Amino acid sequence: FNLQLWNNYFHLAVAFITQDSLQLENFSHAKYNKIQNKYGDMRRLIGFAIRDMWYKLGQNKICFIPGMVGPILEMTLIPEVELRKATIPIFFDMMLCEYQRTGEFKKFENEIILKLDHEVEGGRGDEHYMQLFESILTECASQYPGIFNLVESFVNLVKGLLEKLLDYRTVMNDESKDNRMSCTVNLL
Repeated sequence: FNLQLWNNYFHLAVAFITQDSLQLENFSHAKYNKIQNKYGDMRRLIGFAIRDMWYKLGQNKICFIPGMVGPILEMTLIPEVELRKATIPIFFDMMLCEYQRTGEFKKFENEIILKLDHEVEGGRGDEHYMQLFESILTECASQYPGIFNLVESFVNLVKGLLEKLLDYRTVMNDESKDNRMSCTVNLL
Protein backbone atom coordinates (compact mmCIF):
# COMPACT_ATOMS: atom_id res chain seq x y z
CA PHE A 1 0.00 0.00 0.00
CA ASN A 2 1.48 3.31 -1.10
CA LEU A 3 -0.13 6.03 1.05
CA GLN A 4 1.41 8.92 -0.88
CA LEU A 5 0.18 7.59 -4.22
CA TRP A 6 -3.41 7.27 -2.97
CA ASN A 7 -3.22 10.66 -1.28
CA ASN A 8 -2.03 12.24 -4.54
CA TYR A 9 -4.85 10.52 -6.44
CA PHE A 10 -7.56 11.86 -4.13
CA HIS A 11 -6.16 15.39 -3.98
CA LEU A 12 -5.69 15.56 -7.75
CA ALA A 13 -9.21 14.26 -8.41
CA VAL A 14 -10.78 16.73 -5.98
CA ALA A 15 -8.72 19.58 -7.45
CA PHE A 16 -9.98 18.60 -10.90
CA ILE A 17 -13.69 18.61 -10.04
CA THR A 18 -13.50 21.79 -7.96
CA GLN A 19 -11.69 23.89 -10.58
CA ASP A 20 -13.59 27.02 -11.63
CA SER A 21 -13.81 26.05 -15.29
CA LEU A 22 -15.98 23.02 -14.43
CA GLN A 23 -18.47 24.84 -12.19
CA LEU A 24 -21.27 24.76 -14.75
CA GLU A 25 -23.81 26.50 -12.54
CA ASN A 26 -21.75 29.71 -12.91
CA PHE A 27 -22.19 29.81 -16.69
CA SER A 28 -25.00 31.28 -18.77
CA HIS A 29 -27.83 28.93 -19.63
CA ALA A 30 -26.68 28.68 -23.28
CA LYS A 31 -23.08 27.89 -22.34
CA TYR A 32 -24.25 25.41 -19.71
CA ASN A 33 -26.38 23.54 -22.28
CA LYS A 34 -23.59 23.54 -24.86
CA ILE A 35 -21.07 22.05 -22.41
CA GLN A 36 -23.60 19.52 -21.08
CA ASN A 37 -24.47 18.34 -24.57
CA LYS A 38 -20.87 18.07 -25.73
CA TYR A 39 -19.06 16.75 -22.62
CA GLY A 40 -21.61 16.05 -19.90
CA ASP A 41 -20.81 16.96 -16.30
CA MET A 42 -17.28 15.65 -15.76
CA ARG A 43 -17.51 16.49 -12.07
CA ARG A 44 -20.04 13.72 -11.58
CA LEU A 45 -17.87 11.11 -13.33
CA ILE A 46 -14.79 11.98 -11.31
CA GLY A 47 -16.82 12.21 -8.09
CA PHE A 48 -18.15 8.71 -8.65
CA ALA A 49 -14.59 7.51 -9.32
CA ILE A 50 -13.42 9.08 -6.04
CA ARG A 51 -16.27 7.35 -4.21
CA ASP A 52 -15.47 3.99 -5.76
CA MET A 53 -11.76 4.31 -5.00
CA TRP A 54 -12.51 5.31 -1.41
CA TYR A 55 -14.41 2.08 -0.82
CA LYS A 56 -11.57 0.06 -2.37
CA LEU A 57 -9.15 1.28 0.30
CA GLY A 58 -10.43 -1.30 2.80
CA GLN A 59 -8.58 -1.22 6.11
CA ASN A 60 -6.31 1.57 4.85
CA LYS A 61 -9.12 4.18 5.01
CA ILE A 62 -8.08 5.14 8.53
CA CYS A 63 -4.83 6.56 7.10
CA PHE A 64 -6.89 9.27 5.37
CA ILE A 65 -8.82 10.45 8.42
CA PRO A 66 -8.81 13.38 9.10
CA GLY A 67 -6.59 14.41 6.15
CA MET A 68 -9.16 13.76 3.41
CA VAL A 69 -12.15 15.23 5.29
CA GLY A 70 -11.57 18.73 3.88
CA PRO A 71 -11.15 17.69 0.23
CA ILE A 72 -14.17 15.36 0.40
CA LEU A 73 -16.21 18.15 1.99
CA GLU A 74 -15.16 20.52 -0.76
CA MET A 75 -16.32 17.97 -3.33
CA THR A 76 -19.68 17.31 -1.63
CA LEU A 77 -20.43 21.04 -1.51
CA ILE A 78 -20.48 21.27 -5.32
CA PRO A 79 -24.12 22.09 -6.13
CA GLU A 80 -24.80 18.99 -8.22
CA VAL A 81 -27.44 16.74 -6.63
CA GLU A 82 -26.30 13.35 -7.91
CA LEU A 83 -22.70 14.07 -6.98
CA ARG A 84 -23.78 15.04 -3.47
CA LYS A 85 -25.94 11.95 -3.06
CA ALA A 86 -23.09 9.71 -4.20
CA THR A 87 -20.33 11.27 -2.08
CA ILE A 88 -21.89 12.38 1.23
CA PRO A 89 -22.04 8.71 2.38
CA ILE A 90 -18.22 8.77 2.40
CA PHE A 91 -18.52 10.86 5.56
CA PHE A 92 -20.45 8.14 7.32
CA ASP A 93 -17.87 5.60 6.23
CA MET A 94 -15.15 7.83 7.68
CA MET A 95 -17.03 8.11 10.97
CA LEU A 96 -17.64 4.37 11.10
CA CYS A 97 -14.00 3.65 10.29
CA GLU A 98 -12.72 5.92 13.07
CA TYR A 99 -15.38 4.65 15.49
CA GLN A 100 -14.39 1.03 14.89
CA ARG A 101 -10.75 1.91 15.54
CA THR A 102 -11.09 4.25 18.55
CA GLY A 103 -14.68 4.05 19.85
CA GLU A 104 -15.39 7.64 18.76
CA PHE A 105 -14.98 9.88 15.72
CA LYS A 106 -13.61 13.08 17.29
CA LYS A 107 -10.83 13.60 14.72
CA PHE A 108 -13.38 13.44 11.91
CA GLU A 109 -15.84 15.67 13.78
CA ASN A 110 -13.26 18.35 14.60
CA GLU A 111 -11.94 18.40 11.06
CA ILE A 112 -15.33 18.69 9.38
CA ILE A 113 -16.40 21.52 11.68
CA LEU A 114 -13.18 23.40 10.99
CA LYS A 115 -13.38 22.89 7.22
CA LEU A 116 -17.12 23.61 7.02
CA ASP A 117 -16.56 27.06 8.50
CA HIS A 118 -13.90 27.79 5.88
CA GLU A 119 -15.94 26.45 2.95
CA VAL A 120 -19.17 28.30 3.83
CA GLU A 121 -17.23 31.51 4.37
CA GLY A 122 -15.85 30.97 0.86
CA GLY A 123 -19.38 30.94 -0.59
CA ARG A 124 -20.04 27.20 -0.75
CA GLY A 125 -22.95 25.36 0.81
CA ASP A 126 -26.67 25.92 0.76
CA GLU A 127 -29.92 24.88 2.42
CA HIS A 128 -30.30 21.88 0.11
CA TYR A 129 -26.86 20.58 1.10
CA MET A 130 -27.81 20.79 4.76
CA GLN A 131 -30.98 18.75 4.17
CA LEU A 132 -29.16 16.11 2.10
CA PHE A 133 -26.35 15.88 4.65
CA GLU A 134 -28.85 15.26 7.44
CA SER A 135 -31.01 12.73 5.59
CA ILE A 136 -28.15 10.71 4.08
CA LEU A 137 -26.09 10.42 7.26
CA THR A 138 -29.17 9.59 9.36
CA GLU A 139 -30.18 6.92 6.87
CA CYS A 140 -26.67 5.42 6.82
CA ALA A 141 -26.52 5.40 10.62
CA SER A 142 -29.93 3.72 10.95
CA GLN A 143 -28.26 0.46 9.90
CA TYR A 144 -25.81 0.70 12.85
CA PRO A 145 -27.75 0.98 16.14
CA GLY A 146 -24.53 1.15 18.20
CA ILE A 147 -23.40 4.37 16.56
CA PHE A 148 -26.79 5.88 15.63
CA ASN A 149 -27.10 8.23 18.64
CA LEU A 150 -23.56 9.56 18.17
CA VAL A 151 -24.17 10.19 14.47
CA GLU A 152 -27.51 11.83 15.20
CA SER A 153 -25.87 14.19 17.71
CA PHE A 154 -23.11 14.97 15.23
CA VAL A 155 -25.61 15.65 12.42
CA ASN A 156 -27.59 18.00 14.68
CA LEU A 157 -24.38 19.82 15.63
CA VAL A 158 -23.32 20.25 12.00
CA LYS A 159 -26.84 21.23 10.93
CA GLY A 160 -26.98 23.94 13.61
CA LEU A 161 -23.54 25.20 12.67
CA LEU A 162 -24.37 25.22 8.98
CA GLU A 163 -27.62 27.13 9.60
CA LYS A 164 -25.72 29.78 11.52
CA LEU A 165 -22.93 30.00 8.95
CA LEU A 166 -25.42 30.36 6.09
CA ASP A 167 -27.34 33.02 8.04
CA TYR A 168 -24.11 34.86 8.76
CA ARG A 169 -23.07 34.73 5.10
CA THR A 170 -26.48 36.10 4.09
CA VAL A 171 -26.22 38.90 6.65
CA MET A 172 -22.72 39.86 5.54
CA ASN A 173 -23.99 40.29 1.98
CA ASP A 174 -26.85 42.49 3.18
CA GLU A 175 -26.70 46.13 2.08
CA SER A 176 -27.99 47.63 5.34
CA LYS A 177 -25.09 48.03 7.79
CA ASP A 178 -27.46 48.60 10.74
CA ASN A 179 -29.34 45.42 9.97
CA ARG A 180 -26.06 43.57 9.44
CA MET A 181 -24.76 44.45 12.90
CA SER A 182 -28.04 43.54 14.59
CA CYS A 183 -28.19 40.17 12.83
CA THR A 184 -24.53 39.46 13.59
CA VAL A 185 -25.11 40.09 17.28
CA ASN A 186 -28.15 37.79 17.20
CA LEU A 187 -26.16 35.04 15.46
CA LEU A 188 -23.33 35.30 17.96
